[in-house]
Order: sequence, then structure tokens, then C-alpha cells
Amino acid sequence: MPELPEVETTVRGLARYLDGARLARVEPRRADLRRPFPSDLVQVLTGATVTGLSRRAKYGLIHTDRGQTMVFHLGMSGRWRIEPEELGKHDHLVLETGSGHLLALCDPRRFGSVDLVKTDGLGQWPAFAALGPEPLGDDLTPAHLKAALAGRSAAIKLMLLDQRIVAGLGNIYVCEALFRAGIDPRKAAGRVTGPALARLVPQIKAVLGEAIEAGGSSLRDYAQPDGELGYFSKQFDVYDRHGQDCTRCGAPVQRLAQGGRSTWYCAKCQK
Repeated sequence: MPELPEVETTVRGLARYLDGARLARVEPRRADLRRPFPSDLVQVLTGATVTGLSRRAKYGLIHTDRGQTMVFHLGMSGRWRIEPEELGKHDHLVLETGSGHLLALCDPRRFGSVDLVKTDGLGQWPAFAALGPEPLGDDLTPAHLKAALAGRSAAIKLMLLDQRIVAGLGNIYVCEALFRAGIDPRKAAGRVTGPALARLVPQIKAVLGEAIEAGGSSLRDYAQPDGELGYFSKQFDVYDRHGQDCTRCGAPVQRLAQGGRSTWYCAKCQK
């Protein structure tokens, strides 16, 4: 599943073609993805000018001068294709700019979504209303985590995946950040000490920043909008490295199941 760095990379790639552009054609090529396309999508967006692009958690946002923002989620396998030579059966939404650039939202498994939301109401939109702070923003601090995790008996790994605690963190980057901070993913969140949280916050920001610079992690279906693969997967310390040597101490990397997902960690380095 594309995670925050993959979505950020996607938004930056789209901005080169969409920011300031007029949308000359908006064409849904089927009725739905995970849920139906907005019934007024074509009417609202055709002829609109894109005033900016941004990201919230794992959602991409395309803002327009119509007071409406197109919010997209890439689901399990979605990605945008820029200037495809021809449209394929999985290209379910096509945008064409006034200058002739063609962009296609490709989603083979159709777990993604597209919504229209009033721009001035984005903060109250149900999918965003309960989200925690952005991990790359100034609001994610050790003090925020200490307050949010106080008294929580659930494992720190699971709490970091709770979007109400921090918006946009996913399995890959939580595993990596916990390793870098030396925190056992099984530890009760409320028992993680202040000094450990002080280590954790900058490592969350660092691992996400490095992944964005590397273009994300190309796992299964993900690629950047221009078709290039992300290369952060070559820098994994623990994720998907069960039985391989820890990059720090040489002990074998362990794997366990938490909340229905795999967690990779080093039992020697993470306490």
C-alpha cells in the first residue's frame, strides 16, 4: 500500500503538470473505485484552474479555483500515470490540462477513492476531522506523544499506526523509526519514557524525509507518476528483513504479528 512518502512523492510529481493548469477534460472511465466517483466531478472540475496541490496523511489534494478540492487516496495499488502512451483498462480517471498534458489515475484493485470537498471545509471533512498531527509538521512533538499515549497499554507500534495519534504513519516507516530510536515495538505505549519519545520523534521525521527523497519504497505495484521506482527499500534496516543480520549489531532481525500486520525488529537493539 502506498504510504505517506509515496503519496508525497506523487503529489510533488503531479504538481509539475497540474499546479496553475486549467483542467480541459475530466473523464471518469468507470462508475466507481472503492466507492462511486462524485456525481458532479466532471461538472465541477472541467474548466477549473488548479490553485495548488498538497497532502494530508495518506491523501493527495488537488485544490481548484471553484472552491472545491479533489481528494484522492491511492488505496492498495493506485498510482498516477503521466503522459501514458495509451490508456489501459485500469486507468479509471483521466485529467487533461489546457496545455495538453494527460494524467491517468491507475488503480488495478480499485481500493482507492476520489472525493470532492469544499476547500474551506477540509478540516471538518469526516476523513480528516479526527486525524492527529502531520508527522513532518511542527505539531508532532515528544510532548504530544507523551500526552496522547499516557496510560495506554497497547503496544507502541500499534499506537503509532493509529491515525488519531499521528496522521499518515504506516507499517514500513513505523518499523524503521522504532528501530532507529531503539524502542521495542511490543512495549506498552504508556510505558515508553520521555527520553525514548525524544529520540523517536526526530527519527520519524528523518525516515520519512529520507524516503521522500528516495522517491518512496516500490513494493508490489507502486511507482512514481513518471514511472520511476522508489529506492528507499534498499535502505531498510529491519522492514521485511526477517532472519537477516541487524545493520547495527549483527543479530538476526525478528518478525512478529501485531494487529494483523507483520512487525520487524531487532530484539538486541530495541528495548
